[in-house]
Amino acid sequence: MKSNQHSDLTLALKECKSAFISAAGFSMVINILMLVPSLYMLQVYDRVVPTGNKSTLLMLTLIVFVLFITMSLIEWVRSQILVKVSSRLELLLNQRVFSIAYKQSLYSGGQRATTQPFDDLTGLRQFLTGSGLFAFFDAPWMPIYIALMFVFHTWYGWFSIATAIILVIIAIVNEKATAKTIEEANKQSIISRGQVSRNLRNAEVIEAMGMMLNVRERWLTTTHQVLKLQSDASSRAGIIAAASKVVRLTSQSLILGLGAYLVVEREVSPGLMIAGSILLGRALAPIDMVIANWKGFINARGQYERLNEMFLKIPADLQKMPLPAPTGLIQFEEAQVIPPGGKVPVLKGISLIIEAGSLLGVVGPSGAGKSTFARALLGIWPTASGKIRLDGAEVSMWNRDELGPYIGYLPQDVELFEGTISENIARFGEIDAEKVVAAAKMANVHELILQLSEGYDTVIGAAGGVLSGGQRQRVGLARALYGNPVLVVLDEPNSNLDEQGELALGNALQQLKQNNVTVILVTHRQNVLVHVDKLLVLNDGKLAVYGPRDQVIAHLQQQTQAANTIPAATNN
Repeated sequence: MKSNQHSDLTLALKECKSAFISAAGFSMVINILMLVPSLYMLQVYDRVVPTGNKSTLLMLTLIVFVLFITMSLIEWVRSQILVKVSSRLELLLNQRVFSIAYKQSLYSGGQRATTQPFDDLTGLRQFLTGSGLFAFFDAPWMPIYIALMFVFHTWYGWFSIATAIILVIIAIVNEKATAKTIEEANKQSIISRGQVSRNLRNAEVIEAMGMMLNVRERWLTTTHQVLKLQSDASSRAGIIAAASKVVRLTSQSLILGLGAYLVVEREVSPGLMIAGSILLGRALAPIDMVIANWKGFINARGQYERLNEMFLKIPADLQKMPLPAPTGLIQFEEAQVIPPGGKVPVLKGISLIIEAGSLLGVVGPSGAGKSTFARALLGIWPTASGKIRLDGAEVSMWNRDELGPYIGYLPQDVELFEGTISENIARFGEIDAEKVVAAAKMANVHELILQLSEGYDTVIGAAGGVLSGGQRQRVGLARALYGNPVLVVLDEPNSNLDEQGELALGNALQQLKQNNVTVILVTHRQNVLVHVDKLLVLNDGKLAVYGPRDQVIAHLQQQTQAANTIPAATNN
């Protein structure tokens, strides 16, 4: 990756640059006003106490009171700026984060489905609104405060530098002692959350087969490791924070002692003695704040690095030129497909042409690559080599949002989404009631929907809610048929259907054929093959036979007869 390449996160932060500059400007005013307590003490001890002038004391107190109110208002404005900039940062990035999380799940077959990118973005936004970030704005003022200590007295200045060096060393020790442990704990925590998410998705299987205790034990092993790492890091950080506190409190007491000695020697005034102690505390505050918020710094750094790496690794899709509406002509040109995360091709050099309006049946033994064929045809899984074209253009060249309305897809495992039945059928776009009903009737699920308590407005969950497996499959079929698709891919569409559902599927296939829709039917049930025009037989990821249905069936029967004849001849 080129070093000068900027990720979306870097660009978003640059877009918020003016807001950070404004926050830094307000921080400058706040740090100037932080000198007020020292100057107030200096004036009280050097001018009011010796003279007993109550009017001066009153005026100084009123001025300080107004300045403190001003400082609090400026701090509120600064915090509001950071709140707004953090919200803007999330608004700039949340769509990209969603797209990336979606792609990671899509190209991994759901194995890498995780909300971690969203957690990282939320964590980074919260850090920007927390007190830890203020240390970055206040740290540049530490040299200025130390320079003022030199103005008070040279010994004050050197004492401040020595104390600052000790605290910086403590901060470095804190980094070395806890950073790697906290980062490892965060990684293990991500793994643990992933385990929980996957287990919850498969709760029915776990409950049915009594796997809960074993699954829970495995999760607890990871959780205990996370707790141990976090406990170790917290213990070390606690010791270091205690050391930092001892140094800070001791230094503030010692500087009072040093100031008293200098007062006795008549080198400073009593006011400078008190003012120096207050100013030292302010000078060391940024380091103290960094140490106190060190865990937050490490977490934010990890979140930034993960997001930055993710944005660089998965760049945003370029907007492609719109193409004419497809007709459904499909071409495979030596297509080789490797499933995401795999190394061995499942489809091996497939070459064929599927004419527009064809009704193709795809058959073969388990593991032959039938579902991979369907996913590759739709562009869900990319080709490792070769090309798959739709109307002459590679499937990857189409804008998915524009192509989607022309595609119908029914996967093996039908997933419905949170919402009403009508929203699911209409693909969560604008609901066209006529098209929704037409699709439901074609899938022969219209009457069933009307029998539900709320009809098409019945709310269902991701698992289908009140619907059985066969009913979910028919609603999924209606979703695939919604609108005017020119290409419909059905992967084992009759796996959960009863006799009535099989009949409805056959009627739908005939209607699609009349509408000149290209249909790809992946199945292992031969009874539905009566509706197809052509057959494609896959074997070990290769094209075994392809042609008109009757010719392919006759060819397969001849092969079967020949295979049965050879053993008989051998026995004779």
